[in-house]
Amino acid sequence: MFTPKYPTPDTAPPPAAPMPAPAANTPVTSVHAPAPVLQTPARPTVQLTPGGLITVVAGGTAVVLVVGAVLVSLLLAVAITGVSVALVAVVLRLLLKDLHNR
Repeated sequence: MFTPKYPTPDTAPPPAAPMPAPAANTPVTSVHAPAPVLQTPARPTVQLTPGGLITVVAGGTAVVLVVGAVLVSLLLAVAITGVSVALVAVVLRLLLKDLHNR
């Protein structure tokens, strides 16, 4: 389960064939490879203006504060529930002890 899975050798791309060397009496221009084509990016780059940057920072800060408040309130709810269950257990123990003494 934890061992790495390597692809089978037949899925690897075939190696590129080397270009033949030019003969002594052929012109060198016939051997040149075509010029590389510049590829345009698949999606445009995002450029932030100073106002946009401030908006992104303010939005990120607001998200962090809201998530932090939710997590703190959940932790507080768990703590209050734990304390109330402990108090109920102490009260029940005292009632049962009093019941056995009578």
